[in-house]
Amino acid sequence: MPIPFDVLAEPSRRQILDLLLERPRLVGELTEHLGLTQPGTSKHLRVLREAGLVRVRRDAQRRWYELCPEPLAEVDAWLAPYRRLWTDRLDALERHLGTMPESLDATGEPDVPEGLDVPDVPDGEAP
Repeated sequence: MPIPFDVLAEPSRRQILDLLLERPRLVGELTEHLGLTQPGTSKHLRVLREAGLVRVRRDAQRRWYELCPEPLAEVDAWLAPYRRLWTDRLDALERHLGTMPESLDATGEPDVPEGLDVPDVPDGEAP
């Protein structure tokens, strides 16, 4: 069985999972959304199925593809320490920014310290 990280590395497969997150779909619908050929879409679906990320439900002549989110728990578990790292860093940044004085004066203009030359830049343009 392929490792979910290897499977998720391919952008078209991630897009398929995004589409299946909304609802089960037929291969033809997925092909339209992806702009791939039917054999190309089927190849990606086979890889996703082998990884346990999607399952097929047969309905007469149609094959509905559905998301199986359980294997994504492995990915989520791997990402958890990184998520905590970024949460901690963003919390520290928020605390630091909370200690800084307000940056706008009463008129809504930047409160620039005296002697600091700041060029006028029209709205929407980069300095």
